[in-house]
Amino acid sequence: MRPCLLFGLFLFLLLAAVWVTCRPGIRGGFLFDDYANLPALGATGPVDNAPTFWRYITSGDADPTGRPVAMASFLLDAQNWPADPHPFKRTNLLIELFNTVLLVAFLLTLGRETGLREAHAQCSALLGGALWALHPLFISTTFYIVQREAMLAATFVLIGLLLWLTGRRRVLAGQLRSGLALEWIGLGAGVLLATLSKANGALLPALALVIEWILLRPRDPAAAPRAHRWTLWLLAILPTALIASYLAYTGIHLASSGSRPFGRPWTEIQRLLSEPRILWDYLKLLWLPRPFTPGLFNDQIHASTSLLHPWTTLPAFLGLGGLVTIIFLTWRRAPAWAFAFAFFLVGQTMESTTVPLELYFEHRNYLPALPMFWPLAVWLTRAGQRWRFRAALSAAIILMLCVFTHSRATLWGNTDIQALMWAHLNPGSPRAQAYASQIMTDRGHPEWAVRHLRPLLRKDPRQIQLAFNLIGADCALGYAPPGDIAATRRAIEGTRILATLSFNWIGSAITKAESGRCKGLTLPVAGSFLRAAWHNPVTKTTPGWRQNILNLQAHYALARNLPDIAYADFIAALRTSPRPAVALRQAATLGDYGYPKLGLCALDQYRGGNVQSPLLSMGRVHQWVLQQQDYWPQQISYLRGELLRTVPPQQRTTPCPEHLPSEKTTQALTASIPQQTGSKPPPH
Repeated sequence: MRPCLLFGLFLFLLLAAVWVTCRPGIRGGFLFDDYANLPALGATGPVDNAPTFWRYITSGDADPTGRPVAMASFLLDAQNWPADPHPFKRTNLLIELFNTVLLVAFLLTLGRETGLREAHAQCSALLGGALWALHPLFISTTFYIVQREAMLAATFVLIGLLLWLTGRRRVLAGQLRSGLALEWIGLGAGVLLATLSKANGALLPALALVIEWILLRPRDPAAAPRAHRWTLWLLAILPTALIASYLAYTGIHLASSGSRPFGRPWTEIQRLLSEPRILWDYLKLLWLPRPFTPGLFNDQIHASTSLLHPWTTLPAFLGLGGLVTIIFLTWRRAPAWAFAFAFFLVGQTMESTTVPLELYFEHRNYLPALPMFWPLAVWLTRAGQRWRFRAALSAAIILMLCVFTHSRATLWGNTDIQALMWAHLNPGSPRAQAYASQIMTDRGHPEWAVRHLRPLLRKDPRQIQLAFNLIGADCALGYAPPGDIAATRRAIEGTRILATLSFNWIGSAITKAESGRCKGLTLPVAGSFLRAAWHNPVTKTTPGWRQNILNLQAHYALARNLPDIAYADFIAALRTSPRPAVALRQAATLGDYGYPKLGLCALDQYRGGNVQSPLLSMGRVHQWVLQQQDYWPQQISYLRGELLRTVPPQQRTTPCPEHLPSEKTTQALTASIPQQTGSKPPPH
């Protein structure tokens, strides 16, 4: 059989093995950030025409770029929300297969460029691609739907590097025109598409420099043409210097401020002290694979507070410095190994240095680890003595990875078992415990959740996710006792993070109290949650929190049949941060409660304006798109017409009420909440 056909056959077998091994994970459901990002598919209506497409594609806010390429890819699976998770996961797995093909092609190109014989280059590329594609660590990237962003960034980085390598070879062969065109497309269009998928795609130029300086330049027979050197300066060295400057500026600015990045329990200095420990843990997961890991829950990882606390901080720092030193000392004698670890470290610089992201996530290894196992594959596939032993060892490693990966994919395909496994593997993670309790409550076992959550909340009384799920489990049992209500109140008042989900939960608690579906959770109790949120120290410095709390107070006032107070709270909330979406939601809520005239008055209070996004951001583009489509005026006009249609004739000429200042509004509302918010347990 011809070598190219044999290579194609083995590549097909590799893709089949990846599909069969990973396929059980397709059965899983949505998780966490999926719910924060994917509902944009239906936020302004089904994405089935050009105006809604442009509104959707520019609505991302995860990076300054908004990640529009990744967002566009979700339209392959759904055009509205809610949606079925299975098409999303199937597409992610197909992207994983495509990335495997690209990686094999990339490693084959590197093998040829570094002088490996063709057969050796092909075998090492196939084995290096297999060790990456079948690694169990990347199941959490493939089947965490929203991390398609990380997968697509890797896709365009690989495409960009392949085009650049092809162009470089042509330039050195004297084909300047076609070679330079490929280099510019690879480093230019490649970095653009990769960055528009996820911000770490901007590292493509730096990764190209790693290849150039460690693998390729030492083997060049002569000095590279001036055109190639200028291309590197303009499209690789200059962008890398700009990114390094940005990361340095971010670190210096945050470190000099001495404050904690919003919502984080650590300072910037503590994050920088912690990341070497985390990088070593990433390397351990890569080189000592196991079927089950902590998964998405990493809040049990505590930041280093000094070089000696925890004690592993200083050894991790020294070890990382030693690794960098080894790379510099061995890049001529062992270029493949030096390249693999340098690629990994450079690939981590965006997410594991000064940008104030969460400390740890497994999917951050997806792109940096692309060539990690290629040096091992080069050694395992070389000819010579003991080749049978190396072949058997290769087969054993592949078999082990298949077993581990299939086990992990099966876990990701079963939401219930996954939740319990994560709770078991992460005993110190409030997120893992809250998630498992939520799943058990939904599956009809709230008593398990109550028994599990109460001691955890006593141990860490500021964990609102534990408190919220405890009350949910209580209500599933029919009664929320005063002790659990008091603990929830303390958690709301003491937490540093009142995220959107927290405000949504308080809103649902008001609705549940209004309906009387949960004994013990009364309207005064729901009001006490609001008062606790208002007294949270961070509320005073966070306009978004104040606006959310005032909107919830208005909801609470409507539940108590106090429309004038609700109207005043809505106006106070609107003036905290004037936005058309807020005005529309307030007016619609007043109309739903049977006060369309007040809804019209609330619309009249909106005088225009919006929170301005940074100039160089997708948020500013999104605002421009909405302005060009005249979107908000049309929405306001439509809602105004609907409210006018339901206003009783005798109220149409009634003047709007005078609104109260926000301080008096808050005082009037909190004064009306009884101090004794507990309730006696029902008789046995």
